[in-house]
Amino acid sequence: MSDWRSSFQSAMRAAVLGMLDTEQLTLARQLGTATLHEAAGRIGALPSAIKPTSDSFALAGPAFTVHCPPNDNLWIHRALSVARAGDILVAYTSGFYEAGYWGEIMSTAAKAARLGGLVIDACVRDGRALGSCGFPVFARGLCIRGTGKDFGATGWLGRPIILGEVVINPGDLVVGDRDGVLCIPRGKVTEVLTRSEERETAEKLILDRLRAGESTLDIYRLDR
Repeated sequence: MSDWRSSFQSAMRAAVLGMLDTEQLTLARQLGTATLHEAAGRIGALPSAIKPTSDSFALAGPAFTVHCPPNDNLWIHRALSVARAGDILVAYTSGFYEAGYWGEIMSTAAKAARLGGLVIDACVRDGRALGSCGFPVFARGLCIRGTGKDFGATGWLGRPIILGEVVINPGDLVVGDRDGVLCIPRGKVTEVLTRSEERETAEKLILDRLRAGESTLDIYRLDR
């Protein structure tokens, strides 16, 4: 077995990935990132520059973390070969954004493997093809520059990474939509989903009051 596979499997055993059930993932998609973020106490928002490469893209699933050397996507290729169906690849690229770490070929491979999506704190390429492929990709933007594949460079899979100010652990819930991307620690998922549903119910009542003619100043007691 290659060293990177052995290291990855050891990390996975140590991490003890949490499982998220289908109902939780469906509900998370329906609620959306803004509601979940507020209900979670305004934690977990990834850098706002990370957006869907197609307006139709949305995702929800457990994080499969990837740490890449700058300007190198070999570890993302490795992640493609070992991630599970439904996993969201979440990649940190050592702060180097100006390269296309992902493209049509990798989206096609990920879709065939039934992965749940990609969130990368960097750029991707083949923008038009990514949209037609239908595999959800969230990135900082598009860049035509290619990447290297250094077999001696340091990287890892299935260990904590940091995107912006957010620490992401394997198995955390990752949700993405047109507003952005959010990560919720797996131990808080049930609580946050419950609070989110309560928030949605309260907001529906507020919307009814607004349609009836009340003002936001009155409803939120801001006119003091």
